[in-house]
Amino acid sequence: MGGSTLFGSVVLVVIVVVFLLGVTIYNRLVSLRNRFKNGFAQIDVQLKRRYDLIPNLVQVAKEYIKHERQTLEAVIAARNQAAGAVKQAAADPTDVGAMQKLMAAEGTLAGTMGRLFALVESYPDLKANQTMMQLSEELSSTENRIAFSRQAFNDAVMSYNTSREVFPAVLLAGFFGFASAQFLELEAKHEREAPKVSF
Repeated sequence: MGGSTLFGSVVLVVIVVVFLLGVTIYNRLVSLRNRFKNGFAQIDVQLKRRYDLIPNLVQVAKEYIKHERQTLEAVIAARNQAAGAVKQAAADPTDVGAMQKLMAAEGTLAGTMGRLFALVESYPDLKANQTMMQLSEELSSTENRIAFSRQAFNDAVMSYNTSREVFPAVLLAGFFGFASAQFLELEAKHEREAPKVSF
């Protein structure tokens, strides 16, 4: 009788320890998931600010580059596509498909904005326009904020993914529905290429 009581006590202690470990792992994963969702919310704020600046930039440019209408329309179309993609990603930052659509839309927007700024360089009057310079400065500041927010988001995603992949959390993460999170990489392809220098 004493041996079965001892065995029952040991089993009870093991069950309590396993339960507490499961609760601790679950709570940690929830906390980390909420941290990267908050990180995406910060990116969302900055992207919306950028999307609000772009039409103003295009409007100023439109006055100077009337015959470059195709580029201006492409910028607005890319901006609208990116704004739609960020809404979908913001609804669920854990949706890998939505995050990939956002990255693709942001890549397209970066390309069209690059073409717009190349055109601006060709028009000294537009480049010297006070409103254009102010909008360009605001856009540059916003890009820096986006980069900072993206770095914080990706750090939070890395912490979350690492925590869900280590033992013993890996045994419980799938059971509780903690899927892997997607990093957000918004760089344009040309930023990864080595610059071409000619003399």
